[in-house]
Amino acid sequence: MSSGNINVSVENIFPLIKKFLYSDHEIFLRELISNATDATLKLKHLISLGEAQVDYGNPKIEIKLNKEQKTLHIIDQGIGMSGEEVQKYINQIAFSGAEEFLAKYKDNAKDSGIIGHFGLGFYSAFMVASKVEILTKSFREEEPAVKWTCDGSPEYTLEPTDEKTTRGSEIILHIAEDSLEFLEESKINELLSKYNKFMPIPIKFGTHSETLPLPEDAPEDAVAETIEVDTIINNPNPAWTKSPAELKPEDYTSFYRELYPMQFEEPLFHIHLNVDYPFNLTGILFFPKLGNNLNIEKDKIQLYQNQVFVTDEVKGIVPDFLMLLRGVIDSPDIPLNVSRSYLQADGAVKKISSYITKKVGDKMSSLINENREDYEQKWNDIKVVIEYGMISEDKFYEKSDKFALFPSVDGAHFLWSEFEEKVKLNQTDKDGNFIVLYTSNPSEQHSYIQTAQDKGYEVLLLDSPIASHLIQKLESTKEKIQFVRVDADHISNLIKKEEPILSKLTEEQKEALKTTIETAVSDKTFTVQLEDMDSSEAPFIITQPEFIRRMKDMQATGGGGGMFGMGSFPEMYNLVVNSNSALATKIIESTDEQDKSEKIKRALDLAKLSQNLLKGKELTAFLQASYKDLLNA
Repeated sequence: MSSGNINVSVENIFPLIKKFLYSDHEIFLRELISNATDATLKLKHLISLGEAQVDYGNPKIEIKLNKEQKTLHIIDQGIGMSGEEVQKYINQIAFSGAEEFLAKYKDNAKDSGIIGHFGLGFYSAFMVASKVEILTKSFREEEPAVKWTCDGSPEYTLEPTDEKTTRGSEIILHIAEDSLEFLEESKINELLSKYNKFMPIPIKFGTHSETLPLPEDAPEDAVAETIEVDTIINNPNPAWTKSPAELKPEDYTSFYRELYPMQFEEPLFHIHLNVDYPFNLTGILFFPKLGNNLNIEKDKIQLYQNQVFVTDEVKGIVPDFLMLLRGVIDSPDIPLNVSRSYLQADGAVKKISSYITKKVGDKMSSLINENREDYEQKWNDIKVVIEYGMISEDKFYEKSDKFALFPSVDGAHFLWSEFEEKVKLNQTDKDGNFIVLYTSNPSEQHSYIQTAQDKGYEVLLLDSPIASHLIQKLESTKEKIQFVRVDADHISNLIKKEEPILSKLTEEQKEALKTTIETAVSDKTFTVQLEDMDSSEAPFIITQPEFIRRMKDMQATGGGGGMFGMGSFPEMYNLVVNSNSALATKIIESTDEQDKSEKIKRALDLAKLSQNLLKGKELTAFLQASYKDLLNA
């Protein structure tokens, strides 16, 4: 037997490890199982090189609890260690990393997220254990098994043992009094499911009974045999580790269910990531049904390193607009801190982010080319992601001409080039500006849409919560183009042509009409605006200036401090009066001031009603007056 002191220059290093090393104590199990996995895979590699003359077999990692003795065991059938290797890897290398870490960060816990790789996984055991034992036997037959023991002080013992007769290592944690939750089966199951669900080596945690099927020729009174089998809690070969050629559509759906067992809707489609240069990255991303929902739960993409779960906070690796997706990314090249909990920013991360963006763009292009009709049917459920990407990622925006759709109110779907070809000539105004008419709510803006369509104009349906931001982007990158919502003004003003509409009224009559209406309309929210329009059009139309309305929409999306923060904008509307309407003539010709005021009030109420602005007492009074008119008709 040998004993000694670990070379410690920082007093009470184990309490410091427990306090500062990891932000979350529960990851000790992930670290120890990761070490066991590494030991098993190293043995496999040595066998493939011919450097280990042993039978690899079907190794597994076993987790055992002993509540009476308050111990938790992690057992592997991997490479094992000799006494000399324990001295080197446990007492020297790992602990020198711990020492360096603590010497630098012991006084500032919050900075512990920025250190590099110190190989400290094993020492995470002391966050939950008052004593740790290692029983280990090297794959080299001539090396005796050894036992290492440390009680959390700088002292340890290392001695030969006959407690271990088979190849591999067993880590025994004597769980501390403040960590007894880790002796509960339910807690260990929870941790294994969270961190080790897709580890590459089978992980056993307990056993369960299985009934064997009876043979076809079994007699009627035959009793099926029940056997006890290992409970394997992980899937060592998840879908993302396979090539797309090995997988069928139902395999992707099954994997989605494995990732999100509580998610009942199937994903719309998937993107399989697989690159080995200039970095290694695999994964599968799924598009869920989003509709117009920007508030869908984010942080659903899981980050793994060599099938070990790291985090579901992937901001930085995955561009913001793809945070609405779900799935898995696995890369050994993503730099993490010692606790594998936070990303370190560097060039590799930016390259990975760019690659993922490119792959999503390529996938959209292939989907629309393979089945345009199916893509159009799914557009409403994916448009928020695509539009967000067009706004926030210039490279994605540059590719989007191939797959971004612009639906019309009639159900047609255009690529931008198709829309221009069909519409541009007819909707170019006298100054050469291409005017794109759109609606955000076909039901509320129906009368305006009808008027535009009567003129032969196409109206786009842009109803996503970030449509205003997309419009700003399009206007800033395309020449002589202007988006206007159909209710921003009357149609002749929205697309001004050379031929003016003749006025029925003189300038003096117009001035008198405007003064009369301004007097009757006391609400300063409305600016009265007389226009020479077709006599068949509505006498009063309420519009809202495009700039003000668009800024309000953007403010509503961002909320001031959110994704697209804006200041507040006042309620401002134009009351557009059709000076060629029969009502305008009646108001001019009437000598009864009360009659004039009543006609103006009723016409304004109707205009407000069409814009969903007539509410409260005003709506009640309007309804009562309308019923009265019915009785007197």
